[in-house]
Amino acid sequence: MYRTEIRMARMARKAGNFYVPAEPKLAFVIRIRGINGVSPKLPKVLKLLRLSQIFNGTFVKLNKASINMLRIVEPYIAWGYPNLKSVNELIYKRGYGKINKKRIALTDNSLIAQSLGKCGIICMEDLIHEIYTVGKRFKEANNFLWPFKLSSP
Repeated sequence: MYRTEIRMARMARKAGNFYVPAEPKLAFVIRIRGINGVSPKLPKVLKLLRLSQIFNGTFVKLNKASINMLRIVEPYIAWGYPNLKSVNELIYKRGYGKINKKRIALTDNSLIAQSLGKCGIICMEDLIHEIYTVGKRFKEANNFLWPFKLSSP
């Protein structure tokens, strides 16, 4: 991914043009503060982002609406653009699936195939690819993933 960006920039410069890289489509959001005594809008936005507890993290598809939601809860969250390695490690090390409304560890591909097989996602790598590229089935794949329970820094 990084190499292609550099190659495109060099080709554009050689032709006397400018290369503007595409805006990132994926963000990882972590809740870092509690919400005692705040306006009711804030907990609602955090609920929509699936950040019910402190140090919970989720992937978010970036569009105008989600960026506005992130701005509303900015003091209570930390967010950034994950690379493929980060997405990979998060899902492999701390990934849990939502199977029959229960939090089940993603130990083998049959769990993923059983839940997301109808979407064409049959293994861990398909799930990672769908999340990282923000594909057509991102919503189903992201909803299948339980919010990540991270530890404090």
